Amino acid sequence: MARLFGTDGVRGLANRDLTAPLAMDLSVAAARVLGEQGAFRGHRPMAVVGRDPRASGEFLEAAVVAGLASSGVDVLRLGVLPTPAVAHLTHELAADIGVMLSASHNPAPDNGIKFFDRSGYKLPDEIEDRIEARLGAVWEPPTGAGVGRVREAHGAVEQYVAHLLATLPVSLDGLRVVVDCANGASSEVAPEALRRAGAEVITIGTAPDGLNINSGCGSTHLDALCAAVREHGADAGIANDGDADRCLAVTASGEVVDGDQIMAILALDLREAGALASDTVVATVMSNLGFKLAMREAGIAVVETAVGDRYVLEAMKDGGFGFGGEQSGHVIMLDHATTGDGVLTGLHLLAAMARRGRPLDELAKVMTRLPQVLINVKDVDKGRAKTDPGLASAVADAEAELGETGRVLIRPSGTEPMVRVMVEAASHDQAQAVAERLAGVVRDLLG
Repeated sequence: MARLFGTDGVRGLANRDLTAPLAMDLSVAAARVLGEQGAFRGHRPMAVVGRDPRASGEFLEAAVVAGLASSGVDVLRLGVLPTPAVAHLTHELAADIGVMLSASHNPAPDNGIKFFDRSGYKLPDEIEDRIEARLGAVWEPPTGAGVGRVREAHGAVEQYVAHLLATLPVSLDGLRVVVDCANGASSEVAPEALRRAGAEVITIGTAPDGLNINSGCGSTHLDALCAAVREHGADAGIANDGDADRCLAVTASGEVVDGDQIMAILALDLREAGALASDTVVATVMSNLGFKLAMREAGIAVVETAVGDRYVLEAMKDGGFGFGGEQSGHVIMLDHATTGDGVLTGLHLLAAMARRGRPLDELAKVMTRLPQVLINVKDVDKGRAKTDPGLASAVADAEAELGETGRVLIRPSGTEPMVRVMVEAASHDQAQAVAERLAGVVRDLLG
């Protein structure tokens, strides 16, 4: 059977794939596994639970809280907050477990559950595997004074906003900003943080009703933000996704600034401030070649990982690096956060503009995005994608043709019978032609 936990917790269609009984069972299993490994030794255990504003989050939160409390864990309900806020508060409030209910950038019918350890980091794979193996196991629940108690948190938003503001090197006075919160978890936090940092703030996507999260707004739908920035004559636009662990941006003229460009701007800013550990950035194999070339020219090393912010974070912790992220807008600043934080990223991007006194479109010119074409080749034997000699030969020929201004990435999908063919080149026409040629080779050899 497929592993229940993915790269970002357990996710699926709420009330079908992710049900209340499963949410409760996961919480019970998590409490038991962490208790057995000594996480609660010598004290009464405590958990914090947060969620994004999806309608299904209400009943799933109730199930998670019930599972934890029935396992003898006291629960502090944080309410609607971004994922990185829950991670931060897990550590700050000395909780033993943090739980976030969200499906990030997915549509409203989906939802997910992710767990954090007492340091605010996502649980490692081996702990998740032990939790999954414990689902449905017979156990002896506590009774009487042994059951957990449930309380509502007070001041969680204020505590998190204060943390964000404390990280800023300069004021955002004089900047006019449009922020799109995707009708999601940052709808209260992001505008408040931006205003208190000194910016003039125009908001869109800040009226969550439980069903409109990520719907035509946020970091996956940038047209509304681009239009609002131009309409209001703003200096920049900032977009989060549903749980606010991502940030993308828009220039004053309405041009999109993606995660690679944001990382390039912030890496140079951190290096100039002497705060870029080992002059190194961690990025995934999907980052644009233009980003890597720009970092090379600036004398900044790039460590590559597999796709997924989990793998970026692992490489950062293993190598002692403090900065990394993904093209999608997951940016991790380990000096300030234990996970990708879209609100934090947006604040620091705007701070770079304020500190340098330069517009965002000018800062974004630090790198040139090379044309990138991605073709998904379906219904093929993805298991042979990395071993077929004919495909390897075709890739080598394509790489020789592209030279140093292009590259090829052949990647089997993690969840579907599909191989992804990605090509970057100096021109879109060349990238398209090479990608289509390689996609044909994949179909012929692996179909």
